[in-house]
Amino acid sequence: MLIFIVRRILQLPLVLFGVSILIFGVTQFLAPDVRAASYITSEKQLSQLPAIIERYGLDKSVFVQYGNWLGNVFQGNLGWSASARVPVAEALANRLPATLELTFFAIIPIVFFGVLAGMISGVQRNKWPDQINRVLAIFSFSLPSFVVGITLIAVFYGTLKINGNPFLPIGRANDLFLLVNDYPSSGFLIFKALFTGNWEVFGHLMLRLVLPIVTLMVVLTGALMRVVRSSMIDQLEQDYVRTAKAKGLAAQRITFKHVLRNALIPVITLVGGLLYNLVSGVTITETVFNYPGVGAFAGQAAVQVDIPGVLGFALFAALSITLINLVVDILYGVVDPRIRYD
Repeated sequence: MLIFIVRRILQLPLVLFGVSILIFGVTQFLAPDVRAASYITSEKQLSQLPAIIERYGLDKSVFVQYGNWLGNVFQGNLGWSASARVPVAEALANRLPATLELTFFAIIPIVFFGVLAGMISGVQRNKWPDQINRVLAIFSFSLPSFVVGITLIAVFYGTLKINGNPFLPIGRANDLFLLVNDYPSSGFLIFKALFTGNWEVFGHLMLRLVLPIVTLMVVLTGALMRVVRSSMIDQLEQDYVRTAKAKGLAAQRITFKHVLRNALIPVITLVGGLLYNLVSGVTITETVFNYPGVGAFAGQAAVQVDIPGVLGFALFAALSITLINLVVDILYGVVDPRIRYD
């Protein structure tokens, strides 16, 4: 296992190198003055595009351009984001904590309820709990996230109110509330409040996460439930289950100790995909709820044709999925001892 982990880590630069070639190749369809925006670090430099084109050889061979572009990426210069009005790297760094906090608090209930519902459906196959869960899964597949999000906003933000205030507010935080409590307005707000025991701020921030988390649960839990159900049914029909029953082992012990663990292999793959989608920013959900994460930044950059912002997000997404795939491969061996990486 250790050799496999080391080998995969050593492969990361090669994978990212290939991704960088693909992303850079897309930029070659753009005019030099558009590509020059990926090399500036301030708004003042927008008037210096001809000098930047000459400096970085944007009118020269593709190999010269790629070398200059890659050198800037290694230095953390991803260009100037016209949509965020700050450098792309700074825009991503400012918004990443919000996305990571949403990811952390959303993935826990999604995995818990998805695995629980799928396990119940698998064990109670074709009985009423299974029928209910399958209907709910169909609704989960059918409902787009923006429909769920807008419906929740209409009910809990627009209709239900307490003393004239929305029952469940949207956005990441109320700036006035943070100012009164002498609390920073950027960074890992929820984690800091949790670790410092600032429960008033923690409750305020978590209340604003309820609607985005519920939206993500409604949209994503159904897929996980169906995968767990199918995997559980497949494992329950294996010979080792019949042998365990013949030996007199309790049904609960067979289900939890043997069947569920073997059924988690395909689940890990799907959870890895869900985690990647959350970490790289759920664009529609963050946009609907005015949540300042990297997904909302990517959507804003795309709408405003902010090429450096879109390319910077693409690099961030590629890095995220590469690292998450590494973790998923390692977890395969942890969950199933039969898997060996020799």
